[in-house]
Amino acid sequence: GGLPVLVAGGSGLHMRALVDPLDFPPSDAKVRAEIDRMASADAVDLLSQADAEAGSVVDLKNPRRVQRALEIWRLTGLTPTDRATSTAAVDVREYRPRVEFVGVGVDAGVSFEGEIRSRLTQMVGAGLLEEIEYLLPRLGRNARQAVGYKQLIPVVEGSVPIDDGLEAAAQATIGLAKRQRTFFRRDPRIDWIEWDADSDVRLLRAEAIIEKDARWNL
Repeated sequence: GGLPVLVAGGSGLHMRALVDPLDFPPSDAKVRAEIDRMASADAVDLLSQADAEAGSVVDLKNPRRVQRALEIWRLTGLTPTDRATSTAAVDVREYRPRVEFVGVGVDAGVSFEGEIRSRLTQMVGAGLLEEIEYLLPRLGRNARQAVGYKQLIPVVEGSVPIDDGLEAAAQATIGLAKRQRTFFRRDPRIDWIEWDADSDVRLLRAEAIIEKDARWNL
């Protein structure tokens, strides 16, 4: 215990799950199935009866978010407002970590769209379409919506030309990358370094940021 851990990559949510007091409420397939059978309007009405302020926390026009809020309420007794005003939720919004860390972000620069397209081409060459074809019979609803899979499943099924599917996958991935960059940029605890093609330069810049903090000794 007490040893520093180096974490590289991952999404914004992955990072915050490691350092912040994120709350992951329970789920129950039976309860979720009961709620799924409700009409959207009825689900919104029920949530609003349980929590008159739910609309300020939950997007009531998003059925999946309404259903999840109802499921959590059924299982824990906590309304969306209860959860949003908890100490942990306030700490998350105020970026108060539960563990000490130094965050270093590397700006992807202007060439990241080309890098994404190149990586996608490499993945297809390495067997991505064959992987999707193999997994397709077992993919659930959420998995089918994953970026890349969603756009390339029609290619595997033969309903979309491969060039169109690849372009759709590239655009979806670029959009995801932009959203992730915005997510990370909002975090005031992260210091950013400019992109440089030379990895040694990037490493030196990152080390300089980490070494400014007396708690860390590289």
